[in-house]
Amino acid sequence: MAGSKKVSRRDVLKVGAGVAAPYLIPSGVLAAPGKPGANDRIGIGYIAVGRRAGGLRGMLDRAIRQGGGAEVVAVSDVNTKRMGEFAGKANWKKYQDYRKMLEDKDVDGVIISTPDHWHALNSIHAMQAGKDVYCEKPMTLTIREGRIMVEAARKHKRVFQTGSQQRSMQECRFGCELVRNGRIGKIKLVHGANYPSPLEKPEHPAEPVPEGLDWDMWCGPTKPRPFNAKLYLPRPHPTGWISYRPYSGGEMTGWGAHGLDIIQWALGMDETGPVEVWPEGTGLECKVSFRYANGVVVHLDGRAGGGGGLFEGEKGTVLIDRGKWRTTPEEIGKEPIKADEIHLYKSDDHMLNWLECMRTRKTPICDVETGHRSTTMCHLGNIARWTGRKLRWDPKAEKFVGDDEANALIDRPRRAPYTLPETV
Repeated sequence: MAGSKKVSRRDVLKVGAGVAAPYLIPSGVLAAPGKPGANDRIGIGYIAVGRRAGGLRGMLDRAIRQGGGAEVVAVSDVNTKRMGEFAGKANWKKYQDYRKMLEDKDVDGVIISTPDHWHALNSIHAMQAGKDVYCEKPMTLTIREGRIMVEAARKHKRVFQTGSQQRSMQECRFGCELVRNGRIGKIKLVHGANYPSPLEKPEHPAEPVPEGLDWDMWCGPTKPRPFNAKLYLPRPHPTGWISYRPYSGGEMTGWGAHGLDIIQWALGMDETGPVEVWPEGTGLECKVSFRYANGVVVHLDGRAGGGGGLFEGEKGTVLIDRGKWRTTPEEIGKEPIKADEIHLYKSDDHMLNWLECMRTRKTPICDVETGHRSTTMCHLGNIARWTGRKLRWDPKAEKFVGDDEANALIDRPRRAPYTLPETV
């Protein structure tokens, strides 16, 4: 058994192959008079520098030390005070409006860690500007956003890495390889964490907007509401924006984007998804189940950790979670994956993989299509709870079968001018 990376945020859950693609090379990576060549440094810009950006900064610093060949050149945030604190004494260009930063020719790629309701516009605008993208998970706020982001990445030939970093953990990869290679036989059932859905809307009282914060832009495509410091905070604060439907899919997308992504990977479903989803009870924390076309059922019943799933097969079980795997019986996991068996895309560092793919123009380990499909599964779970009934899903058409009410929840209205572009 491989060992252990525990994350305290999991407490909230109440737990009981790389393919090369012909991309364009960004201008900053092409050798040309006055421009760096392929052995020179890639220019990185941050879009939003809140709590999560601190973790991503550490990941980027480590990737650079490992030979990633990049440097931060710019930073943007709607909060100028926070932006200055994040930059410190670094000589980075600063932009309160990220769209101005996207005009900066020194920026080759952007790291996006805005709240979920901004991910789609940030990413699409960046790709339209010719920038490669590392977008924090969950990739989207709605299913429709994900498909448009895929279209933008393909049209503009961008390298897009979704921040589902467990794909770059060797323990998760090996656990998925055990499942994919049939070590426990035919899969009968998969158990996952019972991720809560978001609350309807915040009821926080109005407070003065801090100096330097463009609160209207923070609200962006959502209906404007008064500023409140508690709402402005992300997790682990229980009243932060991640708890509310206008800004997030709750922990169903927050942690589900990790756990359901690993389940999709282990089952070989990266290009598709389930065909049915249903709630088992009522409310925002009732159990939810999914069925794939091959008959495999995924049951979110709390019998696995938030970062993976418990796979039941004819010959035993495989438990996969963040930084660990375990088999029953133990002998199942002792034999290495043979050379002629299925070997999944290998990445040992998620950020470094993105930087390397920016240079080689290969597909990263958690490409935009992969991120979209895994996040879609999270959205399906929320929609099943919101409608309160079994739904049939067509993963090819990305529509519910014969259910107008459910199909209306595939996307959401947006406030002008923060609407999605008619063409990407």
